[in-house]
Amino acid sequence: MNWQELCEHPGLRNLPFKIELNEKGQIIMSPAKVYHSLYQAELAYLLRSMLKGGKTLTECAVKTRKGTKVADVAWASSNRLERIRHETECSVAPEICIEVISSGNIADEIKEKAALYFENGSEEVWICKADGTVVFYRGDGKSECSALVPNFPKKIDV
Repeated sequence: MNWQELCEHPGLRNLPFKIELNEKGQIIMSPAKVYHSLYQAELAYLLRSMLKGGKTLTECAVKTRKGTKVADVAWASSNRLERIRHETECSVAPEICIEVISSGNIADEIKEKAALYFENGSEEVWICKADGTVVFYRGDGKSECSALVPNFPKKIDV
């Protein structure tokens, strides 16, 4: 199954799960808890408030060599947005991709997703932990803050 087929499948439209595809085209589903949604909304709001010249995206599908991964929150510049706006899944990752850690996430899985986002053009990957702590990464590793949004808080309260 590919991402287009998954998006158009009538039986999968109203599932209460986050859906991704692995490299074999298999569906991976994980349930989202309320705190996950709260962090997503707050991260999106802060990005939208603090960054100009682009748009904030939620549940952003990114095509990778290991299937379609879905960033919980992302930010794309106007230039990048023009390229991806009408795609079913982003052929190039937004400049910022954010993962909100869920209880079902495994550290290696998040590490792999970050590597795939970077491989596909992301400049930064942020990880929001279950306690609201935000950890910033660039292609060369962990960073004290975001280069694109230097004043972004290191902890989110919801």
